[in-house]
Amino acid sequence: MASNVSTNPDQLLTVDELLAMPESDYMNAAQLAFFENRLRELEQEILANAGATTENLRETQFAPDPADRATIEEEHALELRTRDRERKLLKKVQQSLALIESGEYGWCEETGEPIGLKRLLARPTATLSLEAQERREKRQKLYGD
Repeated sequence: MASNVSTNPDQLLTVDELLAMPESDYMNAAQLAFFENRLRELEQEILANAGATTENLRETQFAPDPADRATIEEEHALELRTRDRERKLLKKVQQSLALIESGEYGWCEETGEPIGLKRLLARPTATLSLEAQERREKRQKLYGD
């Protein structure tokens, strides 16, 4: 039976190919390349959004009407909150890229178990397995850590 996984090392896996791989292939070179590409695209998107925000804030026109001015200020505040969240995400993306470089990407930082491809597809910056994340959230809820 022929494998449906791409054999060309220069060609990235598709999501279907990634999910079709056996567990024994977890975090092999092709999978790491797939996630590195996904993380780099996310990094570029965040940086582009930050540049657009800077441009938007520079181009702000003065509005003599207090209601218009309040609306503009509220839009700026919302945009700045969004960029702050993206700044935090950018840091996580860069940490994940460093984990790929060190060979530690895809493994739970708490248990050493695989995080899992589906979880990494949903959240490529995940550093905990689903079980470890749930335990952490329960502890935080109980103890307010």
